[in-house]
Amino acid sequence: MKLPLARGPLSSHVLALLEAAPSGLPAPDGWADEVQDVLGDDDLQLALWILYELHYRGFDGVPDHEWDPHLIALRTRLEQRFEAELRQCTAGYVEAALHASEDLFDQVMVVVDAVDGPSLPRYLQREASSVEMLDFLTQRSLYHLKESDPHAFVIPRIDGRAKVALAELQYDEYGAGRPARLHAQLFADALDACGLDPAYGAYVDLVPGHTLAVNNVMSLFGLSRRLRGAALGHLAAFETTSSVPCRRIAGGIERLGLPTVVAAYFHEHVEADAVHEQVAIRDICGGLVEDHPELRGDVLFGVAACLHLDVLAARGLLGSWERRREDAVVRQVA
Repeated sequence: MKLPLARGPLSSHVLALLEAAPSGLPAPDGWADEVQDVLGDDDLQLALWILYELHYRGFDGVPDHEWDPHLIALRTRLEQRFEAELRQCTAGYVEAALHASEDLFDQVMVVVDAVDGPSLPRYLQREASSVEMLDFLTQRSLYHLKESDPHAFVIPRIDGRAKVALAELQYDEYGAGRPARLHAQLFADALDACGLDPAYGAYVDLVPGHTLAVNNVMSLFGLSRRLRGAALGHLAAFETTSSVPCRRIAGGIERLGLPTVVAAYFHEHVEADAVHEQVAIRDICGGLVEDHPELRGDVLFGVAACLHLDVLAARGLLGSWERRREDAVVRQVA
């Protein structure tokens, strides 16, 4: 994968570090504290995404700096701002869920029902143009081309019922033993059928900060043993809110007459994720909380963080399409 283009001083600094000895370019004091909109800042979220990708596929021509202590320290400073902002934004949802019930399934559903925002899948189903649908697919490619990988980091960090259930769910996500059925491969096939680039990370330069944050939060949780509860809560939220939206997105794809392989990817998730919802909440998260009651709050934090960031990304994408339509009307009038 090629290195992305810088979007400001933070990502420029990270890119410079990757091209030199990381210890040779210390970051100035307070450099991350100056960012105001942590969850949507293009520069900060891109810098964090680049640092996380060193733990996945890496970058063409870049030395193996995965565990360089200077880069890890840099990543930690960004993560602290990211996590603190997420906890502040979602604390109300977590507290409400904890007071609403003592049952974990009910608590998760309280958060799911409380986090509200525009329905991107409904818009894609009924109104989106072909250009908008393809834009959506490019935005989603950043995650779907490494689908489930962040959550896989959690497997060695848990035990018992939760471990077995997570491995079972991941087996499905990874194609149930068939490389051609890897969900990441299915999405790559869908991109290719639309004439889009199926290469891993191909569209990172087109992805805004809020969408980068949607991806970064999974790495934040998955790469930290301390946040294993949040990682599994994130997985539960993703599975719980996937089935119906996937059916709507598939309907929009079929309405637009895109290749059948594109809709097939989303149809694959309609039934599978309806089953995975129960496994993720009751067996994976339930098993974890049963063994570690102190992680209940973090599980709910993971649920709320996933949904909150999805809402922000959806608002951003729908807003960009609305501005594009308004600009088109202005050009026609002129």
